[in-house]
Amino acid sequence: MSTHTSPQLSVLDLVPVRTGQTSAQALAASLDLVALADRLGMTRYWFAEHHNMPGVAASSPPVMIAAAAARTAHVRVGSGGVMLPNHAPLVVAEQFAALEALAPGRIDLGLGRAPGSDPVVSALLRSSGPTAEVEQFPQHVKDILAMMGPEGARLRLTSGTLYDVRATPAAAGSPDVWLLGSSDYSARLAAELGLPYVFANHFAGQGMEQIVRLYRENYAPSPAHPAPRTFLTVNAVVADTADEARERALPQLRAIARMRTGRAMRPVETVEEALADRPDHLMGRTIEGLSERWLIGDAATAADELRRLADLHDVDEVMVVPVAGAREDEPLDTTPGRARTLELLSEALAA
Repeated sequence: MSTHTSPQLSVLDLVPVRTGQTSAQALAASLDLVALADRLGMTRYWFAEHHNMPGVAASSPPVMIAAAAARTAHVRVGSGGVMLPNHAPLVVAEQFAALEALAPGRIDLGLGRAPGSDPVVSALLRSSGPTAEVEQFPQHVKDILAMMGPEGARLRLTSGTLYDVRATPAAAGSPDVWLLGSSDYSARLAAELGLPYVFANHFAGQGMEQIVRLYRENYAPSPAHPAPRTFLTVNAVVADTADEARERALPQLRAIARMRTGRAMRPVETVEEALADRPDHLMGRTIEGLSERWLIGDAATAADELRRLADLHDVDEVMVVPVAGAREDEPLDTTPGRARTLELLSEALAA
């Protein structure tokens, strides 16, 4: 058993879609997983926003958050994140203010500035009129913060008239707002605004230490957040044996490798499909490089590594992306490999 203090455990869910699985089955599996996370006492459960990807069903975080909030009693539910360039700030503010009213004290609004898709889909998302362009990201974050608060935002019209805007007419509280990023841009903005910040370590994999240090050193305390606040994200596959974990990791490793090497995207393979196909040299090297940064192993090994990482980066919370693949004989509306990852990690960290 490790002598390191165990961090709190949270979850980021991309709602993976595997071979032969419908979107409805993938969503049902993720809602079962968030209910499990709630029973296990996890801190928060976030849904990502990605568009037009055959292996990912997480395209609308507010919808998933509402469904998850209705299935849970304790875990915080939120977005990891809402990609703000795709949405009008007032719409985001209204959605998350309504979620806060439905599940008071349990809603997180994680905001990112990437589009979460390709240029064609990004254009379609913005086709109905002016939206939050990347250059306006800082102002739109401020607008959302104001509109979700009990006092609302006060706008000055071109006529000089003042106009009050509230995301809900009688807000009793506001969601926690986090800025997400994989470069120093959002880290600097979060520090300036006195907001919590998360570096997308599970995705970027480089530069976390320097960027988080920049955030902490430049942090300007705010009334809601007097001290900087961050946590670590990591892809995780934990199983009863290390061999089982390596096999369960292969489908998602191959899916990310396909994306990194410019190949056509498709639903996430089953474990059997992934094992049956021998990768070429480029795919093999990419898979090997990715696996070195993921948490893959049995419960004791994975828990010790999580404690080490939390100590190394001075965080008291780790958000895992459970990416264990499924076997062909497992029901399509469940996700046993991802559920086992959460169960084993939770048990090992509590030991």
